[in-house]
Amino acid sequence: MIKKRTKQEHITVFYLRHFRVIKTETSGDKAIKKNRISVVIPTLNVGVGIRPTLESITGLVNDVVVSDGGSSDCTVNFAHKSGAKVVRGALGRGRQLHRGSEVTEGEWLLFLHADTVLEEGWLEEAQNFMNADLGKAGVFQFALNDVRWEARIIEKGVSLRCRYLALPYGDQGLLISRSFYEDLGGFKPIPLFEDVDIIRRIGRQRLVFFKNRAVTSALSYQTNGFYFRPIKNLMLLLLYYFGVSPRYLASLYK
Repeated sequence: MIKKRTKQEHITVFYLRHFRVIKTETSGDKAIKKNRISVVIPTLNVGVGIRPTLESITGLVNDVVVSDGGSSDCTVNFAHKSGAKVVRGALGRGRQLHRGSEVTEGEWLLFLHADTVLEEGWLEEAQNFMNADLGKAGVFQFALNDVRWEARIIEKGVSLRCRYLALPYGDQGLLISRSFYEDLGGFKPIPLFEDVDIIRRIGRQRLVFFKNRAVTSALSYQTNGFYFRPIKNLMLLLLYYFGVSPRYLASLYK
């Protein structure tokens, strides 16, 4: 036989349930609002090659923006079908990243290359970083999707560059709060080394390196050579530091 509750018990149960729901929903909504991530991905004729990148974030973030620089293939249609917002405009990665950030909704921004896949577990580390909210930006560890030993050499070189120069590139992603990003002035509309430019403005003391990896396509290394590509990148970087125009350097990059 089920014992009936007294009037006072009903009132107590109602109050506790009501209070818990309000407390849970309020704190939960606040956490979601505070830690909501918007992802910005610049594209140009990547086609279905963007699929692994989108799959690595699908279901984990609600706001994905593909900033296209004039693709003539199926890139835009595929992005639309995946549920991403698409903005189109002038070519140039700096311009595209800046344009994409302007239509985001989250309080945290994650800038990601179209051929970069975040490893499983990245969101938990990102959430811990965002919850701490130390006024810093975060980047992932660099990795290539190639099993050859040459790829491991490239990864080691990038690791050393990050350790001693605190200079990650855009293929390591960039997680930054909207307020910090806006204080920095965002990405500059330059066609090359827009990643180096913003990293230098962030500074070593305000940069955090995550443990999780951002796995990038090794196609450019496979096409141009595991030795030639890094040497060329280094030479372009040195020219950039010596003040050569990013527009001119972009013409040499391909």
